[in-house]
Amino acid sequence: MSDKHPSGAPWRNFYGRFKGKTLRPSQETYLEEDLAELSPGPVGWEENPDRTNLDLAALFGHRDLWLEIGFGGGEHLVHQAERNPDVGIIGAEPFINGVAMLLGKIRRSCVSNLRVHPGDARDLFDVLPEASVARAFLLYPDPWPKKRHHRRRFVTPEHLVPLARVLKPGAIFRVATDIPDYVRQTLEQVPRHGFDWLAERPQDWREPWDDWLSTRYEQKALREGRTPHYLTFRRR
Repeated sequence: MSDKHPSGAPWRNFYGRFKGKTLRPSQETYLEEDLAELSPGPVGWEENPDRTNLDLAALFGHRDLWLEIGFGGGEHLVHQAERNPDVGIIGAEPFINGVAMLLGKIRRSCVSNLRVHPGDARDLFDVLPEASVARAFLLYPDPWPKKRHHRRRFVTPEHLVPLARVLKPGAIFRVATDIPDYVRQTLEQVPRHGFDWLAERPQDWREPWDDWLSTRYEQKALREGRTPHYLTFRRR
């Protein structure tokens, strides 16, 4: 990933990690051998300065497109791909250790309906056609618990405006978090950007979605005494 800011690209602050502990040799191999083949196409500003839309028909034919924003270690992403072979799914994750973990899971599962963008979801939003995504997932995003950092959360206009643009009318947007104030901000901000909340109250971990796979983040929350909550929205 280049440190140089590409000419013409908007300045976008990114808060978070791009890389953690040293990758295992097998993970380095996954990145070298598999990542390019699993790319959804030219997403970054260096290779796509004109911001030409991705050719989704070439990627997935006429299947519905789903999107996971920040897939962590990729367990939920692979789970959904296995359960829904008639759907094409793109995952966006800038943390390269998580990308390497996902690539290992893809090798073991042999799913063929997944594509991986190892970067900021906002760059992906730029090149997705308008009203092209039928379902989106935001699962255990960075909580940024300090009040002065709440503007860094995903559930802000900077992210929700382009997300709403790429979602089809009637598309489903799922959010999972174990941070009560993140629930508050989600319920405050998401409906302002063209979504209806499909519940009278947040679901907790005793009432997850029917196709939910418990992730390592959910298990960590439960171990540490926090209650996960699940929010479902529909694009107006």
